[in-house]
Amino acid sequence: MKRLESFEKKHDDYSHIKKDDEICSCCSCIQSEDFFNEIEEEEQFDLREFRGEIRFLIFMGVLFAICLITEEFFSEYVHSYLLNAAFLSLYLVCGLPVLKMAFRSLIKKDFFNEFTLMGGASLAAVAIGQMSESVGVMIFYRLGEAFQKKASSYSRRSIKALLAQKPMLARLLKDGKVENINPKDIVKGDIVQVLPGEVIPIDGIIISGVAQINSSAITGESKPVSAKVGTAVYGGTLSLDGLLTIKAAGPFKDSTISRMLEMVQNAVAHKSPTERFITRFAKWYTPAVFGLATLVALVPPLIGQGDFREWFYRGLVLLVISCPCALVISIPLGFFGGIGSASKKGILVKGANVFDALDKVTMAVFDKTGTLTYGRFEVVKILPLTGITEGDLLRMAATAETGSNHPLARSILAAAGNITMPLNAQVTQFAGKGMLLKTDLDTIIVGSKALLQDYGITAPSISELGTVVHVAKNDKYQGYLIVADSIREESYQSVKELRELGIKKVYMLTGDCEAVAKSVSDKLGLDGYRSELLPGDKVAALKSLCGGETKKTLFVGDGINDGPVLVTSETGIAMGGFGSQVAIEVADVVILNDSLLKVAELLRVAKKTRTIVWQNVFMAMGVKGVFLVFGAVGVAGLWEAVFADVGVALMAILNSTRTSKV
Repeated sequence: MKRLESFEKKHDDYSHIKKDDEICSCCSCIQSEDFFNEIEEEEQFDLREFRGEIRFLIFMGVLFAICLITEEFFSEYVHSYLLNAAFLSLYLVCGLPVLKMAFRSLIKKDFFNEFTLMGGASLAAVAIGQMSESVGVMIFYRLGEAFQKKASSYSRRSIKALLAQKPMLARLLKDGKVENINPKDIVKGDIVQVLPGEVIPIDGIIISGVAQINSSAITGESKPVSAKVGTAVYGGTLSLDGLLTIKAAGPFKDSTISRMLEMVQNAVAHKSPTERFITRFAKWYTPAVFGLATLVALVPPLIGQGDFREWFYRGLVLLVISCPCALVISIPLGFFGGIGSASKKGILVKGANVFDALDKVTMAVFDKTGTLTYGRFEVVKILPLTGITEGDLLRMAATAETGSNHPLARSILAAAGNITMPLNAQVTQFAGKGMLLKTDLDTIIVGSKALLQDYGITAPSISELGTVVHVAKNDKYQGYLIVADSIREESYQSVKELRELGIKKVYMLTGDCEAVAKSVSDKLGLDGYRSELLPGDKVAALKSLCGGETKKTLFVGDGINDGPVLVTSETGIAMGGFGSQVAIEVADVVILNDSLLKVAELLRVAKKTRTIVWQNVFMAMGVKGVFLVFGAVGVAGLWEAVFADVGVALMAILNSTRTSKV
């Protein structure tokens, strides 16, 4: 009885059945609204319960086999009433939970789900005397349910691995005492203690201790990194050794692990065009086959083309085949596995729709600074005008850059050393151009030639390789600095792999000068570039490169300066989104570290996932189509129908689990 209650409990909530554009995939109930609660509850369907269900069904199968043998070889010694009573008892024991679910479905006016179809067909088989087949339908249906549930659980293991990194407690240090609290109760500025081997609960800064940090669950990189006082750490990473004391940078809801979990949860709700197609198809497929089954059962006998009982039986066969479980379950599970596989690699995909878009991409466009290059600038040359020392020019530039966090500004500040912003200074940042700093005594402008010209200051044209940073003070030109960046080692391999994956054109957009852009483009073998672009110009440049049609274009940038173009492209990929709220908000995909090779990995996952999904579609439709014909002409019976329905669903689910191994 406990097992029957367990079966009912797993299918008891019908609030999600046929709501707007949704289809209940009750074969495994995989479309629950509370995504992560469902995954946690799914752990209750453990190996012990699975084995218990299998043992129960084996016992029922043995009794069923005894009844079949008795019917076949010893029917003259056993009264038919006793034999039918035995079959009916087995049917009720195995089928009562299904019949109860079917009844509840009918009350809720849901007439076409697996319970009503299986329950109705098996009851009708009992009514026309097909006792043994009705028992067989229920036993094999329950067996298929058990294996489908197990396979569905298996396909989610990559998401479960991410869920396992969700911190369950935080050790709050307060007034010299340690208090175990829920990470959700942490606020900015709280001091948290992390023991060796524990998951770091929040984003923050280490204020004491040294440890090796494993961030594989977040970035996909298995190599631990050393962390010490002043190092920024992120929620969901693992402290391998050493006692750490961390100052929280914000509440748990703003932590990296919390945003990752939220993003993966939301990804399930973003259906791909393939899923929407299957949802629409399933809505008319089952009623259509039900109508066909009704016609097969009633029309031939009415026109004198055969026995009513025979045609009614054929209609029941079509009824069993009409269940769309194989499609409704396997398609979301396939995308689900793909999203999980990507998350294990440190790639967060915002929805299954992204996979469909990536599969059609033929053009890749990259930002330069921090994407194709390291973004680690160094001041390689300082050229002041006569009468100004190199040190004075560098300090002048650094003073203006104290109000900026741009990589160029950081390199100038690093070269200048200990420079602080003057008191009462007013700083203005011009996106893509530079900085203006104004004090009571001086006005300093640092940036591009165009910025100086905007203020009526003439700056020379410089043809040297590198980024030119001009400096002016009090409306007078002072000189310039050359700041250089270097190409990432993996950029060469990344471009090569993208071409191998079917990307026909690879372009670069940059705010840097023509000479630098051409040098990087030539070294990487790109198909073209656009240089000296302001952030707002990149959208127009992207549209220009793809002829105004961005549907087959992906853009890879840093997620901060490239927000508009990330949104404009069909698929926006933000690099180095580790801890970047802006990246998570604007991009379709967030790569949590700076490895450019992840872009090719993402494309491989997307293409493999869609291949597996469409394999499931064609397999399910093909098998269903064949058995619809077989059932209509009388070649297939209820046995074959339930094997076709349960078997193809199980094969599709098992095939879907391959996406988690990509």
